Amino acid sequence: MNSELLTIEEASDLLRLRPSTLRAWILHRRVPYVKFSRRVFLRRSDVEELITGGLVPAAAPSGKCTGFTEGRRHGEV
Repeated sequence: MNSELLTIEEASDLLRLRPSTLRAWILHRRVPYVKFSRRVFLRRSDVEELITGGLVPAAAPSGKCTGFTEGRRHGEV
């Protein structure tokens, strides 16, 4: 387990979020955090878990084309 501590700014860079969004998540306890005195940190492992936890796997090919019909343009019948 990687216990490296990240500042809010460092974690928001990794997550590509605004620091204010991450602060709101901390306020509402949507993410675990570490508090030393008045400073707030996030564990790198927790940030990486947020990333992998949001991973949506690719769908298996169904063999059917959806979304368009070959030879027709959108709106044509």
